[in-house]
Amino acid sequence: MRAIVLDRDQVTVRDDYPLPIPAAGEVLVRVLQAGLCETDLQLIRGYMGFRGVLGHEFVGVAESGPFMGRRVVGEINCSCWKCETCLSGRPTHCPHRSVIGILNHDGAFADFVAVPQRNLHIVPDSVPTDLAVFTEPLAAAFQIPAQLPLRREDRIVVLGDGRLGNLCAQVLVRFCDRVLVIGKHTEKLTILRQLGLETCLLENHPRERCTDIVVDCTGSESGLPTALQLVRPRGTIVLKTTVAGTQTMPWAPIVIDEVSIVGSRCGPFDRALIALEQNEVQVQPLISDRFKLSAGLAALERAQSKGALKILLDCSECHSSQLTCHEAQ
Repeated sequence: MRAIVLDRDQVTVRDDYPLPIPAAGEVLVRVLQAGLCETDLQLIRGYMGFRGVLGHEFVGVAESGPFMGRRVVGEINCSCWKCETCLSGRPTHCPHRSVIGILNHDGAFADFVAVPQRNLHIVPDSVPTDLAVFTEPLAAAFQIPAQLPLRREDRIVVLGDGRLGNLCAQVLVRFCDRVLVIGKHTEKLTILRQLGLETCLLENHPRERCTDIVVDCTGSESGLPTALQLVRPRGTIVLKTTVAGTQTMPWAPIVIDEVSIVGSRCGPFDRALIALEQNEVQVQPLISDRFKLSAGLAALERAQSKGALKILLDCSECHSSQLTCHEAQ
């Protein structure tokens, strides 16, 4: 089958990659569409030391099981469901887990991907594939209100105007009246303003430290230090950023100001699908471009270009769209 494969720091598009053989409890899913994520780019730079097929944001059709023939999306953590961590209600932190396209499990930048049946969610018929492909990152955005008690009067700053920053801001403004997105890219901030969100260029960000919650979606080593310049004493920083390499910074300000730091990762797929079905968030403006699977290298290059938001891979035929689906070069 066709697949975009990472081996060390080399990415290749192959047409002879072995078809995945589903393990016990897994279902073979025929991939319709996948989304490129900042995590994919960090994996290429060495994050997690991953080797195999990239891709963890996807929509496909189940080839077997109770959802056979239906469009599905899939949670990415493949947990054992037998250990103390799983049985205690924390399966996304299972010490024995694999993670689709990220840790010891081939991903969805391919014709097929094997996914545990219990990870699958049916896509409502009213949700187009172009929107359903946002389920995984949108679920990650909904993880923030799942982790933190939010008050309507809280001051929130979202650092980062990219894909995840945009989704987090759209989710958080449903809970809090004062949400500000700070970013570096005028064109991306314009999209956010058109969605009714308040924005600010990084160079013009407020200097007073009065923010109750700062959400780091920068995908950069500078995210946490910048967040510390904004959060109030006894405020909270939510870290959504994962980057390759080792980060160093002074910890004294965190101790002195008693700042809480909350790691935030995967979130509730069911809530994300409801939001997409009921048009609670707008994801269509985030689609910058689309490519066929065979043009995967060009897609990855485009994802790293200035101004790019969400890049989609059409793994079957091209869907009708105002955007051109690029062929392999």
